[in-house]
Parts: sequence; C-alpha cells; structure tokens
Amino acid sequence: MPRRRFSFRELPIVQWLTRGAVVLRWTLRIFLILLIIDLFYLAVIWPDWKKLAAGPVPVSSFIQEYKRERVGRHDWPDLRWQPVTLQAIPKTVQRAVILSEDSRFYTHSGFDLLAFKEAMGRNLDEGRLVFGASTISQQTVKNIYLTRSRDPLRKWHELILTWGMEQSLTKHRILELYLNVAEFGHGVYGVQAAARHYWDRDVEQLTPQQAAELAATLPSPRKHNPATRSEAFDKRAQRVLRLLNRFPGDAADLLPPVPPAASPVTAKPAPSPRSVWGDRL
Repeated sequence: MPRRRFSFRELPIVQWLTRGAVVLRWTLRIFLILLIIDLFYLAVIWPDWKKLAAGPVPVSSFIQEYKRERVGRHDWPDLRWQPVTLQAIPKTVQRAVILSEDSRFYTHSGFDLLAFKEAMGRNLDEGRLVFGASTISQQTVKNIYLTRSRDPLRKWHELILTWGMEQSLTKHRILELYLNVAEFGHGVYGVQAAARHYWDRDVEQLTPQQAAELAATLPSPRKHNPATRSEAFDKRAQRVLRLLNRFPGDAADLLPPVPPAASPVTAKPAPSPRSVWGDRL
C-alpha cells in the first residue's frame, strides 16, 4: 500500500489560518462596499458651503427635531430662536463661549488633538466614556446637519463635514453660526433667544457675569442654566468669569476693572476649559 503523502494544509493551525484569511478577505470587501455607499451618501447630502458662508443662519437639524417632538406635547415650551449677526453679540459673550467650549478655536483646523488626548486621559481615569473633545466647529456641524445620536457613524459624518466646513467658512462665520444655533435651555436656541428668555434683554446688553452664565449653560442646557441655578451651574459660571477676566482677549475693554492682584495675564495661552469640566461627544 503506497504511503500517504503528508500535506501542511492538513494541519489544524494551517486550516484555521486559511479560514481566517477567507473571513478577513470578505470582511474587507464588505467594509469597502459599505464605505463606498457611505461616501456616496455624503456626496448626496454634501452642504452648499457657499450658501452657508453668508446670508441668514439656517434652521438647524436640532431646531427641526424640537419642532417635531413638540407636536402634541403641550407641556413643552414654545420654540425660542432669534438669530442675530456676530457684530450684535458682545465680545464678552463670544470670548466666554470660546474659553469654556474650545479655547484653541482660532488656532486649530476644526479638530483639537490636544483636547482629545486630554479627554481620553480623563476617560481612562474615570474608567468610562465621560469626557469628549468636540470643538465649536464640530458642534456647529452636528447642530445644523446631524442628530444627537452618539453612534460611530454619526461621529464619522461629523468629522468629514467639519473638515469641509473649515475649508469653506471663516472662523468668524462658524462662531456666528454656533452662537445662533446652540441650545441654551429647553426650546431655547441661540444667544439672543437665551438673553430674552433668562434676562428679558437683548444679547448686546448682557453683562460679563451674564455672558459667563450663558457659556456655563452649554454643557447641559436643560439641567444647568440661569433658571435652574444648580450648584454645578453656579460653579461653572464663576469659573468661566474668572477665565474671562484672566484671559479677556479682544473683550478686555468690555470687562470691569479688576484688582491688581488679579489683573489679566496675557503671556500664557488660555488653559483648555476641558480640564475644568466635561465636554460633549
């Protein structure tokens, strides 16, 4: 009887590796197909950046969502939204929001890698996903075009759209959009509507303290705002006000005089506010 020839292909580990290679090959094929489909979807929904770069502030996706959800909910307040130009928003309000939400807004290209590294370090310390590192640019894209979902696909779309927006819009326009579509309370969108709602005055009349309170509202506007006056909100507002006095930037001429011991320091860059409290994902 002839002796059976030995084949390495018969070894269990070789068979396992062969099956693994087939699975990997098909996984990559499926991934590439899904990627192509998703890129086609992005091409279809790709915004008209020229239109967004000037003219009226568009109704955001979040505002549209609020309108839909409010139907039949008589306990929900009316929508409050009154967009204004960036020139009508005091420097103190602009500066307070930048310091609290995205201190490197004018120097990054839409993504703050330093803030991301810092946030991931804090998440590891906490042992759970608590802190994010979304920039003002990312939050603007999310508010105008996306949803509140935290799934990876939404985050991927946010990254791509943020890149597109940063290539097409000025930083001043991005800030103007954000300040007009950000949520500042249940049904309250934009700094003008927030100023009217909380203090019955126009945003251009807000004091530095009120500017700090608006900025402190942003991380969780429905729970912590000038109406709820939670302990966390008061602490955030005071922290923002201290940052505003220490790093006033172009809002310096609008701030009240401070004692010499607490005079503004301009030699150092403003610390990342994400080291003060959490950001959103």
